[in-house]
Amino acid sequence: MAKRAKRPDGASSIYFGNDGYWHGRVTVGVCDDGKPDRRHVSSKVSEAEVIKKVRALEKQRDEGKVRKPGRPWTVQAWLLHWVEEIAKPSVRENTYAGYEVAVRVHLIPGVGAHRLDKLEPEHLERFYTKMQLNGSKAATAHQAHRTMRTALNHALRRGHVTRNVATLAVPPRIEEEEVEPYDIEEVQRLLSEAAKLRNSARWSIALALGLRQGEALGLRWSDVDLQNGILRVRKNRLRPKYLHGCGGDCGRKPGYCKQRVRKNEDTAPTKSRAGRRVIGVPGELGRLLELHRKEQDRERRLAADEWRETGFVFTSPVGEPLVPSTDYDAWKQLLTDAKVRDGRLHDARHTAATVLLILGVPERVVMQIMGWSSTAMAARYQHVTGGILADVAQRVGGLIWEVAKAADESGPDSSAGSR
Repeated sequence: MAKRAKRPDGASSIYFGNDGYWHGRVTVGVCDDGKPDRRHVSSKVSEAEVIKKVRALEKQRDEGKVRKPGRPWTVQAWLLHWVEEIAKPSVRENTYAGYEVAVRVHLIPGVGAHRLDKLEPEHLERFYTKMQLNGSKAATAHQAHRTMRTALNHALRRGHVTRNVATLAVPPRIEEEEVEPYDIEEVQRLLSEAAKLRNSARWSIALALGLRQGEALGLRWSDVDLQNGILRVRKNRLRPKYLHGCGGDCGRKPGYCKQRVRKNEDTAPTKSRAGRRVIGVPGELGRLLELHRKEQDRERRLAADEWRETGFVFTSPVGEPLVPSTDYDAWKQLLTDAKVRDGRLHDARHTAATVLLILGVPERVVMQIMGWSSTAMAARYQHVTGGILADVAQRVGGLIWEVAKAADESGPDSSAGSR
C-alpha cells in the first residue's frame, strides 16, 4: 500500500481523537514568540461539522479577519483601555469628556459584560431601547452609539474583532432640534434688563452676533479690535475640571475639595476651521464693549492685589474667567427678570441667525458670522424665517388695505383733486 503523502507544514488538519471528538487545527499566522499560531476547533457531531468550522477559520485567515491570540477582551475591558489609552491622548478634552461619560455611565453598565468578539448588533439595539425606556433621550443613546462605533473601529483595526457591529446596529432616530428664536420685543426686554447687570455686553454679543457660550466666554481683549470694528473667534472656554489636592481624604468630589487642583486649561482652540472666524462688530455693540472695558478697569482698581490678570473680556469681579455653569444660571435669571419665556442659552444664537437671514444677509456671510460649516444649517431656519416674513407681509398688506380703503371712501373726485 502506497505511503500517505506528508501534508505540508502549516496545512490544516482534521482527525478523530481518542476523546470521541472530531478535531481541526488551522494555522492562521505567527504568535508574538515566533511560533505558528494554530487555532483549534472541535465537534462531537461529525467530521463534516469540523470541516465546516475549519473552512470558516481558513476564510477568516485569508481575509485577514482572524481574532488575535490570547484571552478575549470583554467589552468593558476594551472600552476602558480605548477611552483612557487611545482616545484621551489623541482627541480634544471636550471630546474625551463626552466619550468618558458615554463609556462609564451608559455602555459599561449596559453591554460591558459581553465578550468583545461575541457582541452582536442586536445587543446594541436592545441596549439603546432600554436606555430610552429608563429616561435617556434619543440623542444620549445616539451619543453612546457613536462612541461604541469609534471604539470598535480601533478594535477592528487591531484585530481584536472581525467586524464592527456598531456599523450594523440601527441607532435611535433623533428628532431635529426645533429652532426657537426670540422675537424683537423679547430681545429688547432682554437687553433692557441685561443693561442692569455686570457683563451686560455678554448678552448683547449672544443676541447680536450669535456666539456660542464657549466662544463668548473664551474671548480675550486681544481678540477684539474696536478701532476697526472686528473681533476674532479663536478659543472655546472649557468647563473647569479638578483633582483632589488632599489625596481624596476629604470624602468629597474633586470639584468640592477645599484643596482642589485645576487639571485643565481655561480655553482650547475652536473645534472646527469654520469656528475660527472674524466677525464685524456693529457700532452700537462696539460702544457697549468700550463701556464694558472701562467698567472692567474700574473693577481692576477696586480689586487691587486680588485681581488676576487673565485678559478675558468677561470676568468675575477679580478677573477670573467666567464659569460656564455660572453663566448659564445668569441667563436663566435674566429670562425671569425680563419676563421672557424660558429657553435655552442656544436660543440666543438661533435668534441672531434668524435676524441675519430676515435682513437678507447672504447665506455665505451668515455662515461666516455664525461659524457654520454646512449650508444645511441655514436650511433649518427656513420655516422660521418664512413664517416671520409672512407675518411682515401680512402687516404691510394690512397697511396697504387701509390706505386703499381710505382712498376709496374719499371718492374719485377727492383723489383727482389731490393730483
